[in-house]
Amino acid sequence: MAAFNGEITLIAGNSHPELAQAISKELGRPLADADVRHFPDGECDIKLNQDLRGTDCFVIQSTCPPVNENWAELLLILDTLRRSSAGRITAVMPYFGYARKDRKDEGRVPISAKVVANTLAHGGADRIVTLDLHAAQIQGFFDIPVDHLYAKPALVSRLKEITDPNPMIVSPDVGGIKMARAYAKVLGNADLAIVDKRRISGSEIAIEHMIGDVSGRPVIIVDDMISTGGSISEAARICRDQGASSVTIAVSHAVFCGPALERLEAAPVDKVLVSDTIPRNEVDLPSKIEVVSVAPLLAKAITNIHDAKSVSSLF
Repeated sequence: MAAFNGEITLIAGNSHPELAQAISKELGRPLADADVRHFPDGECDIKLNQDLRGTDCFVIQSTCPPVNENWAELLLILDTLRRSSAGRITAVMPYFGYARKDRKDEGRVPISAKVVANTLAHGGADRIVTLDLHAAQIQGFFDIPVDHLYAKPALVSRLKEITDPNPMIVSPDVGGIKMARAYAKVLGNADLAIVDKRRISGSEIAIEHMIGDVSGRPVIIVDDMISTGGSISEAARICRDQGASSVTIAVSHAVFCGPALERLEAAPVDKVLVSDTIPRNEVDLPSKIEVVSVAPLLAKAITNIHDAKSVSSLF
């Protein structure tokens, strides 16, 4: 496939203006002149103030909390671009909301991730770029191309600077083994351990036991997101109880809802690394939490997509 003829145009939604500005700076391209506002009753009001006909448009919008508002805003931006004759429209979603409901795990429930996929494709997106989906199979819900990126390169770069050699990579649940193995591979084929947990509800979990010996080892717990912080805080506690010499957490998406920050502050953890896929006011974060930017990674992915180069080569 040949490179796209139209120039790159970046459009920022309201969900994460700081990340959009960082990507713009990395690419050396200004953000498009667009007004993304709201009527007094809360409805979105979108207006493009420049001609984008034929351009290669990348809409930067995380569907993070407030999820429904950011989702609706993204759909209306996509529709605006489609009706403005944009050449190609790519939704860059650093965080993909509703990803946790990717199947019918009980009767009479929706498959929310599929609903979101349908709306994006029918709303005008020609392509999706996202990071660390909660379930990789969500890519199959789309009939348009999906570039599934990983925050791992950014987080690993920082992990190598702050962690002791010969770490033990720990997955906080069985479902995270693949991600843990990927981290272990790039960190010198490190050993793996798994915390076996049982979920009681959406906010409560019960730790059963640990598979693997972490005694005397520096531990790195990796996961795709921290929501309420219950699972990963308990995983850190059991690692300490099992004799880990240090505990570092590396997570792609810092959702941080409910008591998450309080739990992380109280957890026996030395450092928590998170990416900036979701906006955070670092002034309000506990000192042990450090934010690592994925803006360079997303900027490179945008360039490669525009130039019809490999995106998987970034990993």
